[in-house]
Amino acid sequence: MTRPAIVRKQRIILLALFALIVLTVFLGMGLGYAKLSYGRLLPTLFGHGNFKEHFILYEVRLPRIVITLLSGMALALAGSVLQSVTRNDLADPGIIGINSGAGVGVAFFFLFMPLEANTFAYVLPLAAFGGALLTSALIYLFAYKRHAGLQPVRFVLTGVGFSMALSGVMVVLISSADRQKVDFISKWLAGNIWGTDWPFIWALLPWLAVLVPFVLYKANKLNLLALDESVAVGVGVALARERLELLLAAVALAAAAVSVTGGIAFVGLMAPHIAKALVGPRNQLFMPVAILIGGWLLVLADTIGRNVGTADGVPAGIVVALIGAPYFVYLLMKKI
Repeated sequence: MTRPAIVRKQRIILLALFALIVLTVFLGMGLGYAKLSYGRLLPTLFGHGNFKEHFILYEVRLPRIVITLLSGMALALAGSVLQSVTRNDLADPGIIGINSGAGVGVAFFFLFMPLEANTFAYVLPLAAFGGALLTSALIYLFAYKRHAGLQPVRFVLTGVGFSMALSGVMVVLISSADRQKVDFISKWLAGNIWGTDWPFIWALLPWLAVLVPFVLYKANKLNLLALDESVAVGVGVALARERLELLLAAVALAAAAVSVTGGIAFVGLMAPHIAKALVGPRNQLFMPVAILIGGWLLVLADTIGRNVGTADGVPAGIVVALIGAPYFVYLLMKKI
């Protein structure tokens, strides 16, 4: 298939995904514990609804939908970067310990730091980033060899080990906390979308506004990193610097997302794979597709989760895991 044909195919897929997101968002705005008639959605959206309709749409549904959409996009892009940098198809922020590190950062901040309502939403992503950054630095040090550089397979395996160890750290942290705070951390670990107010959206947007263009700008470098190391060095790629910059970007994206959505895994695993199957492995082509797929997956998972079971529904992280865990096993079997 010629490159113009692939680009044309990518554009068609992007339009189709955009339409799918709009349809899912429209369905999600009407579904929930408090029903909102679809016939009243558009009038309410444009300011012609009554107080109840306006409250349900603008204070309950829309913030949650926007948060899940942005977070899914961030997780998908983080997973795309990690898979390209580590050259491992099983890499995902939730699997290799980044989400766990962010979770410990969030738990430490929530349990032991003074909480101020007017700054809480903006400081939380920083706390998550701090925990994720420290975890990633340790994983990087353990996976780095002085004369051979970063070992991609070792990086993933070390990350899995850290993820398990940090789960124990989380248990220790919450063991002496009061009941209310333990409930919050437990819901966070399950992937419960909790940051459902507009301030959390304004806190998340700057991270994506900076990091998404940066990663897309680095797409060609990611293509070169996928080559044999000697070839990449031969064409002028500074391997250590590029890997470090891109890993930091992936860590920041994942930390910002999970700080408001909870410990959600597998979105960053599935979205890049589906995108590559649709448009091929070139980062310039599949990453925009993966971003939209990730956003759609998390919006769909949350829409399903909050409309089944009790009034609280099922956490989006559990719904995603029900889809993602079998997919992870399938990929693992292919590797073996």
